[in-house]
Amino acid sequence: MNVKPDFSKGINHAQTAPAFLSVWDMHAYYGESYIVQGISFNVHEGEILALLGRNGAGKTSTLRSIARIGDPQVTHGEIWLDHQPLHKMSSHEASQAGLGLVPEDRRIIPGLTVEENLKLAQIAPPIGWSIERLYQLFPRLGERRTQEGITLSGGEQQMLAIARALARDIKVLLLDEPYEGLAPVIVDEIEKTLRIIKEQGITTILVEQNAVRALQLADRAVILDTGGIVFDGSASEVLENEELRSEYLAI
Repeated sequence: MNVKPDFSKGINHAQTAPAFLSVWDMHAYYGESYIVQGISFNVHEGEILALLGRNGAGKTSTLRSIARIGDPQVTHGEIWLDHQPLHKMSSHEASQAGLGLVPEDRRIIPGLTVEENLKLAQIAPPIGWSIERLYQLFPRLGERRTQEGITLSGGEQQMLAIARALARDIKVLLLDEPYEGLAPVIVDEIEKTLRIIKEQGITTILVEQNAVRALQLADRAVILDTGGIVFDGSASEVLENEELRSEYLAI
């Protein structure tokens, strides 16, 4: 299931990596804790990948490592985005290269309206995602453009966090627990939006405890267990494999 690249002969990843985003033998630590233990996987352009596993499996740490946040500390491995070496970049440089991380806490900026949050994130001039186009994607945000961002409902804040990432004209959207605490009807709305984003060619990696919802949305799934990959394949295969779901996802 989990096919890792062959490093025995050495690889010029910038020239040979077939995927849009490639993680190669990545290791990361929180202090002395070995959190990400040599994982490798590929994500193709426009694909939605569900990154799943039990609590403590290393999902959020993997997202943060890809985004070059700095904590956890990546000690070994390579990360390539569209032939760009993210593993040699700072978090700011990785963001400029096309990564957009939406953390679990959303980090809406206090004191700023919805529109001010978006304008602060937007590149100038915008290439693909103007403010008005974002309002077309998220009509609720357009209706609340002058409202302070942190006074929005949880679902609306999640929409704002995703819109703010898109405002930077990203190539890859990294979502950490986007359904947390949201009503099913709001989750439906966010999933509809993620499908539209997929149609625009944006690649998405989704970390989500609601594994069934994530698998129903995703093209592929990678399952982590204690920092390593135990499954890399189609999302439908996980949905159909009761033993796999029970052992690693508790569903």
